[in-house]
Amino acid sequence: MGRQKIWRDRIDAHNRLIRHYFAENPTYPESYFRRWFRMSTELFRRIAEKLASHDRFFQQRRNATGELGHSTFQKVTAALRMLAYGIPADLVDDHVAMGESQAIMCVKRFAVGIVQVFGEEYLRSPNAEDAARLLAMNKARGFPGMLGSIDCMHWSWKNIVQRHGMGNS
Repeated sequence: MGRQKIWRDRIDAHNRLIRHYFAENPTYPESYFRRWFRMSTELFRRIAEKLASHDRFFQQRRNATGELGHSTFQKVTAALRMLAYGIPADLVDDHVAMGESQAIMCVKRFAVGIVQVFGEEYLRSPNAEDAARLLAMNKARGFPGMLGSIDCMHWSWKNIVQRHGMGNS
């Protein structure tokens, strides 16, 4: 049967995305963006700009027929929504007007790009200075000893369990 061409109004979807979150007076406040995207709009912009300058895939371009493709923000939004919520690729269509295969490509290129662009600085093991800063920050938030805890349970919880004999089976 082959592929079926579905007209998606990419430009309208891009404009809606900008209006909702990135305009001078956005429809939704920053707190909504933080809740839905797990980051600030400023961080989102920084990531999108870095990815677009690193990989042409994230730049908005025209296809062979001259049709304008998805914007940088649409591509990054698709990848982040899928990663943040574990949703399948076909669910981003309503939000960013993007087909399943393009959404999958966004996630793949996003993952590779993040490692290549930010890996050396952010995806490394913490040094002594990083560890001290992270421990102080978490202690101030009420989570002492959090560093290295994958399951977000701090060391005092382990001590409580051991003290009360709840860890023995």
